[in-house]
Amino acid sequence: MPAAEVLPQSVYPYIAMMLAGFVVGALGHGMRSRVVIAIGIALIFIATLLFPLAINLTGENPGPPSGPTPSPY
Repeated sequence: MPAAEVLPQSVYPYIAMMLAGFVVGALGHGMRSRVVIAIGIALIFIATLLFPLAINLTGENPGPPSGPTPSPY
């Protein structure tokens, strides 16, 4: 699917975006700007929930495991 190809498959861009959200939020608190704080919170939310969820929903679904299924006992 095209959406899964656009989003990075590595975890590092999401970690960088989350850290940038914390920095922006901290700067917003220092400036006492609710808009900047909201942008920081939005960056954290997007990086930790929405992008990984989009990758999982738009990525390829793996097939069933090959070979015999192990017994739980």
